Amino acid sequence: MSAWLPVAPCTPAVCVERSRTTASVPRAVLRLTVVALLLLAGIAVVLTPLGPGRPGTRGRVPAALVRRWCRWIVRAAGVRVRVTGAAAPEGGVLLVANHVSWLDVPLLAAVRPARMLAKSEVRRWPVAGPLAARGGVLFIERDRLRALPDTVAVLARALGAGAAVAAFPEGSTWCGRAQGPFRRAVFQAALDAGVPVQPVRIRYRTGERAGAGAVSTAPAFVGEDTLLASLWRVASARGVTAEVEVCPAIPPGRHRDRRALAEAAQPPVPAVPGPRHGHREEAPSKSMCPL
Repeated sequence: MSAWLPVAPCTPAVCVERSRTTASVPRAVLRLTVVALLLLAGIAVVLTPLGPGRPGTRGRVPAALVRRWCRWIVRAAGVRVRVTGAAAPEGGVLLVANHVSWLDVPLLAAVRPARMLAKSEVRRWPVAGPLAARGGVLFIERDRLRALPDTVAVLARALGAGAAVAAFPEGSTWCGRAQGPFRRAVFQAALDAGVPVQPVRIRYRTGERAGAGAVSTAPAFVGEDTLLASLWRVASARGVTAEVEVCPAIPPGRHRDRRALAEAAQPPVPAVPGPRHGHREEAPSKSMCPL
């Protein structure tokens, strides 16, 4: 891992708490089975003429259907979804959100389908790489600081062409009790393209009422956590709600530099005091975007 890549102090052993009530093993297995079936259905659409076709082109799948499909995936995993706020603007827009879990990706797409950022290694993965490329994923060189200007230019071109681009500017996943600062480079692309920035705040709670209940760390995908362990923890949890708050969009021209734009775009997530976040252990980043 490159020394300049951001890391978070969150680890499963220190930050992730098991749910007090868990689903039965058969129910958890059923949830994961339905998630897998929904993903396979999505892959089938990508591989057919109904799919996006090639990166940067408008597909034939209605955006409303994509949003519902993304919600179904999260709901099938046993997590309720609550989206509040205004709709994201049409045309080129940079969607940014705090990063807690792999669930953040479908949740952000449920706000508005967008081209995601992924490390360049994903392009070489069997099956997943070609599918990601066909789906319009923007691949970036995470480990080479010299590639950063070219990455910003690629993002700016996509935004300028009218695409929605989604990023997690913290550059690493956090457990949800605290957050990291937004990295500024991705905001330079929005400035260069002259497009609005759409901040989105993602929180996971226990309980059904909006804003009620404690913060749930069960969905967190942090540190040395494996995807399989995280999938099972989410599927076996009960009473978890994903709250997605679509904040007011920041129009182009309101902020002159990327530092001010990054600070304005980061929704406040109050840190939980105590020893949980007092350690300095560095956890490997599982973010899709290090910018």
